[in-house]
Amino acid sequence: MRASIAAPFADSRTADLRLAYGMQRLPALGIHSVVLAGAHLELRVLGASHQVVVDLDGATWSETVACLAGHDTHPRALPESDEQRAGGLRSRFVSRCVRLEPVAFAARVHAVRQWCDGRSDALVGTFPGSPLAVTALLVAPATAGRAGWRTWHAYPQTGELVETTSLVDTTTVVGPV
Repeated sequence: MRASIAAPFADSRTADLRLAYGMQRLPALGIHSVVLAGAHLELRVLGASHQVVVDLDGATWSETVACLAGHDTHPRALPESDEQRAGGLRSRFVSRCVRLEPVAFAARVHAVRQWCDGRSDALVGTFPGSPLAVTALLVAPATAGRAGWRTWHAYPQTGELVETTSLVDTTTVVGPV
């Protein structure tokens, strides 16, 4: 699903991105829901940021990658990798940022948009001012007891592309998360 967003690209640079778990739903510019292996995933585009909310058997958990200044969630700089366990739910997060020359950057963003275009398990937010200003989320193929997704945050002004991969083990839920 592609959402053309009328709001300007919100994040200024990749160094401002933070990771937080367990945040309440933030105001979103685009939302798309996917049911996967018994879990309900809500893909949310927040400016040039993302939030994924996982609802599983009455438990709710979230991952937020955004500029989070002023929030009380104690966000931290975007790590290259992270593992968390909260309320019996285990998650793994991996990120990388690449800086590309303009032609390579445009080709990579175009490939991401093509890969996600028309899919019922994806959300792509495009922003005015540049066809390369994109935030994309794509749910990974279902595996027993696991929900996963990939995201891309494209910063055309700097040629930076942030890619993240997340996996949540939904078989370890033992109580509220």
